[in-house]
Amino acid sequence: MTEVNRSTGPSGPVVNAMDDDRSGSVRIQFWVLLIGTLLMVGKVVAWRITGSNTILGDALESIVNIVAGGFALYSLILAAKPRDREHPYGHGKVEFISAGLEGGLVIMAGLLICWRSIHALYDAHRPTELGIGIIITAFTGAVNLVMGLLLKKRARKVHSITMEASGTHLLSDAWSTAAMIVGLSLIAITHLTWLDPVFALVFAGFIMYSGAQVLRRAVAGIMDEADLKLASRVIAILEEHRKPQWVDVHNFRMIQYGSILHIDCHVTLPWYHSLEQAHDEIAAMERLVNESCDRDVELFIHMDPCIPTSCSICSLIDCTHRKAPHQRTIPWDLDSVLGNAKHGSSGSNV
Repeated sequence: MTEVNRSTGPSGPVVNAMDDDRSGSVRIQFWVLLIGTLLMVGKVVAWRITGSNTILGDALESIVNIVAGGFALYSLILAAKPRDREHPYGHGKVEFISAGLEGGLVIMAGLLICWRSIHALYDAHRPTELGIGIIITAFTGAVNLVMGLLLKKRARKVHSITMEASGTHLLSDAWSTAAMIVGLSLIAITHLTWLDPVFALVFAGFIMYSGAQVLRRAVAGIMDEADLKLASRVIAILEEHRKPQWVDVHNFRMIQYGSILHIDCHVTLPWYHSLEQAHDEIAAMERLVNESCDRDVELFIHMDPCIPTSCSICSLIDCTHRKAPHQRTIPWDLDSVLGNAKHGSSGSNV
């Protein structure tokens, strides 16, 4: 088993780029939290002026944004810490906990909005001064849209589920705010005030759905659910650049710790290779994956010797130890590399 560490390179340490990404993410999340606090104050003011349950629901979600944003900031700071004795894989898993907390808080806010709206329907509450409320709400929605797009872009760059969850939440907040403005405008025009709690209930349903999506993604990360789309991409890189002496790849597994991918797999090599030759082949495979991916990848590869039944699928034509002619080449894809069996051996599913 061998490992390639990307912390150093021919020109010296390259971890500074990773540190810059992490510190940049922390700064962005801090400003998002600060601006979100100001927006929450604006929404509360709008609710106090109008008495609208729809605007109250938006204000309650902003409170959730602040609480979740604070924990997201903490999780990004913690995830940026280097590995230590107690955390040999780093601290990146905390990002999934942060995203799960945010999803749960969003669902709780939706339930609270439902409760408040149902009471408003029975109490025949009448919102007032909707014009001012619409203006304030529109401004906060526009700011959330900009921040959400910024966080989503940053999340794609640094592969942070925390920032992705925050960005998704803010974008859903922005779109729901747009729908709220339409509803509030309709109430102002028609004077059908009973529509206010109805729109608030619709808004609550939307944000609960959004929260459930974020929570589901967080639980999947905590449970190490395989990202088959990403795994397929890594496998395609290996398939595109495979060498004849790389007889097969199997028992391929991949998990994510924060922005870092951890991959372990078995690679079958010619049995007569020296230890040095085998190490060089594995190192070449590791360099290929690291240089082709847009994130940090840590690989743990177990080397297996080929067996006689491997000959029929081995494309190393000039092998002097061949026991059978080459008959076919098995393409590397999800079906062929996830199983825990050498290709061509008994028990293989290919």
